[in-house]
Amino acid sequence: MIRHLVLFRLNDGVERDDPRVTAGAAAFEELGGLVPELRSWECGWNLSDRPIAYDFAINSSVEDTAALQRYIDHPAHQAGVALWREFATWVIADYEF
Repeated sequence: MIRHLVLFRLNDGVERDDPRVTAGAAAFEELGGLVPELRSWECGWNLSDRPIAYDFAINSSVEDTAALQRYIDHPAHQAGVALWREFATWVIADYEF
């Protein structure tokens, strides 16, 4: 199995109630039910107010690297990424567990 973690940071001046952010979060909340390769899916807003904290997180898992690639290429994933590109930056970690 592969764990796929993504941490998003909203760009300077962008707030959670921005309509673009609302649409992006909704797209990722729905993604878990749209991509058959996903074995687990969690996402949500960070609760910490520490200055080093990121704003939004995705924690998911897939069977193998082929499934990860199918997830990455899935049209619903690509649509969500296109939304988030407008207002955030992110870091990713994929590891076997």
